[in-house]
Amino acid sequence: MATFKLVISDTKTGVAKQIEITGAEADKLIGLRIGDEIEAKELGFNLSEIFGSEIPGDVKLKITGGTDKDGFPMRPDVHGPRRVKILISRGPGFRPQERGERRKKTVRGNTISPEIAQINVKIVYP
Repeated sequence: MATFKLVISDTKTGVAKQIEITGAEADKLIGLRIGDEIEAKELGFNLSEIFGSEIPGDVKLKITGGTDKDGFPMRPDVHGPRRVKILISRGPGFRPQERGERRKKTVRGNTISPEIAQINVKIVYP
């Protein structure tokens, strides 16, 4: 049984809330990738109650990233749920200090697995 910290960001107000999900709701997220969308109702959330403002019931949550249990970031260009060392020059997991700098860094793939600890999502309004 998986447990995830779900960070939900409201792009209209700029507010983010963190929720912990377990059990059947968490299992619905396993296998999804960065960029996939899921109905908020499928996870059993009442977003209006969580954010304290009026949010329509038919919104979707779009997965934007996350980190695994050891803190390695998910990257959209690494396929699968695996952890790999790649040579990167920018993007999630690396901030270059000099122009043209590249480094070999460990990152996690773009697919959610039970090893993921935190999932970042944003609200997509219809």
